[in-house]
Amino acid sequence: MNNHPITVIGGGLAGTEAAFQIASRGVSVRLYEMRPQTPTRVHHSDFLGELVCSNSLKADTLSSAHGLLKAEMRHLNSLVLRAADACRVPAGSALAVDREQFARYLTDAVCRHPGITLIREEVTELPSDGFVIVASGPLTSEALTADIQRHVGAEQLYFYDALSPIVAADSIDYTKTFFASRYDRGDGKDYLNCALDRDLYEQLCDALCNAECVALHAVERELFFEGCLPVEEMARRGPQTLAFGPLKPVGLTPPDQPRPHAVVQLRLEDRLRSAYNMVGFQTRLKYGEQRRILRMIPGLEQAVFLRLGSVHRNTFLNAPRLLLPTLQTKRDPNLLFAGQITGVEGYVESAATGLLAGINAVALSHGAAPVVPPATSAHGALVHYISGACPDTFQPMNINFGLLPALPTPVSRKRLRREAMIDRALTDLRTWQQKVA
Repeated sequence: MNNHPITVIGGGLAGTEAAFQIASRGVSVRLYEMRPQTPTRVHHSDFLGELVCSNSLKADTLSSAHGLLKAEMRHLNSLVLRAADACRVPAGSALAVDREQFARYLTDAVCRHPGITLIREEVTELPSDGFVIVASGPLTSEALTADIQRHVGAEQLYFYDALSPIVAADSIDYTKTFFASRYDRGDGKDYLNCALDRDLYEQLCDALCNAECVALHAVERELFFEGCLPVEEMARRGPQTLAFGPLKPVGLTPPDQPRPHAVVQLRLEDRLRSAYNMVGFQTRLKYGEQRRILRMIPGLEQAVFLRLGSVHRNTFLNAPRLLLPTLQTKRDPNLLFAGQITGVEGYVESAATGLLAGINAVALSHGAAPVVPPATSAHGALVHYISGACPDTFQPMNINFGLLPALPTPVSRKRLRREAMIDRALTDLRTWQQKVA
């Protein structure tokens, strides 16, 4: 192992991935995680890589941008994808995991690796020497946030993120629900569905629009991430917003019944089928209001909520002003950032930046130049977005085909166009990997 350890701050998906990539390349790592010494408002265990929102890592089909990113990560030997594949639960075409088994897998892998030293302490100041990766996540502590602000010389932005409720499986009335995956993907029992007719849908929307929400801090303004809007915020945007969004009925028809006006989907939380997550129902409603309104949904009249929805503040850097596509800061090339704090959105996107930051930290420690994946790949598209977007309108972003450059020869049909972009991405990534190996 290299005698000069690289410091990684944060034991989430980006931090564990970065630490694993570094140690796998023969360089020692000091991985700092503040829990359990310093708890957060949303974590419930001391495991590394705990998923605090959904248990879904989104689509796992190669026809999607999320599937492409996963394919690239598997090719690059991602620890997070290895853990997800080992701990997956049925979820149609999506990759969902048993969250406790997943976090335990990551924790065990880190603790077993001889090149990683796990230190359970809060870091309140950035180290002044050596190479450092900050992967402290959207819930970075106030002390470290303040030091980051002093170090990078720029303000941090923020948005509010919200969690969906989790329902005990044995409290659901299955006579009023039906099993189905959208467009019959999966084994047919991956999702439990609650059908709503137009009248009940309108009553639900009206209740959401008029319910009492948890108040935000008096000095802060509401700035929600568009990709994770609270369900009540979506309802207020128009009477059919939810029916064309997370409650869309397309591809879901109850047996021997007409297509419903809207469908509430419940996704498995664990392999024991003991709990379901309410898809798209992230919320900041007060707890009493959540129980009252969610029990309007057919099948959930007597629902027991293992976790109710909540809202929390997420911080992220104005990456276009602060970061290079290598994930180094423009002011200090020895300091790198990874994960949601960089302005990527999503579990897999966060882990992907951790993977790249780990690769570049090793290169820097060996005196080599850091690398950037080709912009035609999903990894390259992500880092080019966060470092090259307009800083005045920058918002967190999931991977999507719109981030990849256009094909040199236009293809009119969307399916064929995406297939060509995927083939190009994987080919270019493999070529790049051979050059930097």
